[in-house]
Amino acid sequence: MRSQIFCAQLAIFKLEMMRQKSEAHAEETIVRPAGFSPVSSGMDIARPHIAKQKRRRRILFASGGALALIVITVALSHLKPAIPSVDRSTVWIDTVKRGPMVREVRGLGTLVPEEIRWIPANTEGRVEKIVVRPGTQVKGDTVILELSSPELEQAAHDAESKLKAAEAEFTTLQAKLQRDLLDQESTTARVHSELEQARMESETNEQLKKNGLVAELQYKTAQVKAAELANRDAIEQKRLNFARDSIEPQLASKQAEVDQVKAAAQLKLDQVEALHVKAGMNGVLQQLPVDVGQRVKIGDNLARVADPTKLKAEIKIAETQAKDIQIGEKATIDTRNGGYRTCHAG
Repeated sequence: MRSQIFCAQLAIFKLEMMRQKSEAHAEETIVRPAGFSPVSSGMDIARPHIAKQKRRRRILFASGGALALIVITVALSHLKPAIPSVDRSTVWIDTVKRGPMVREVRGLGTLVPEEIRWIPANTEGRVEKIVVRPGTQVKGDTVILELSSPELEQAAHDAESKLKAAEAEFTTLQAKLQRDLLDQESTTARVHSELEQARMESETNEQLKKNGLVAELQYKTAQVKAAELANRDAIEQKRLNFARDSIEPQLASKQAEVDQVKAAAQLKLDQVEALHVKAGMNGVLQQLPVDVGQRVKIGDNLARVADPTKLKAEIKIAETQAKDIQIGEKATIDTRNGGYRTCHAG
């Protein structure tokens, strides 16, 4: 737009210069009589036709300038926008070819392990001993460091004592229930035997009564005794069945208490075992951010172990080029030690 305005001003300036030159030329060509001197003459001779010519020329030049300005303005308005300019470093210049276009994106990065494990503290304690140092190859059962916690060890000892007491109570209850069952079986058997004797005696008295050999009172007494023993036998039989059926629920309830105490004791034992911090996986010990004598809390990171056999590349790509990368595209990694690795972007 600025270039268009400048062209219009230049055209007007040229027209004005042409007008001034023509007026100067007209003044130089004025005809004066011989011997006339503008200095010595006392009056000028009027030439109205020259003034008319000058006025006519001014009108013509003004009209031409206005017309030229209008033409230039119209012509500039129909011009197409200028082609935008771009920086040379932002474009690719090459010969147009048919086929796939390869777009390469480069970046710097590092190889890092895919599998990294931080080993946290499962209990509070103090670092007692460091067994291995960073850079050492470790296995899953390798002890890295040892912690100490007197409070935890005492709690584990108490829990173990409670477990032994609960197991002893369970054994005692089991023996008692078994003894009670045997006693009830014995009682039931004795009552049943007495019942059979009473029935035999009652039957004998009934035969003797028919022959008139036994008194009525003795006969009735035998009948009452047999009926009483029959009731006792039924009751004792129910007691025996109840004793048998109640053994299993009582033992199950006591066993639940034993299992609860056993779980608490096992938890304490596991916490004591966790004082021997192990790697938990095969790899290399990378970091050990604790020192001997340091106090650690539950959840504090004690060590970091990584598997160096499984690596991944973390590449830093410029933001302007990151949009050209898609997941799954082929990537080639130069390890700077004479080797190349091919992988896929992810």
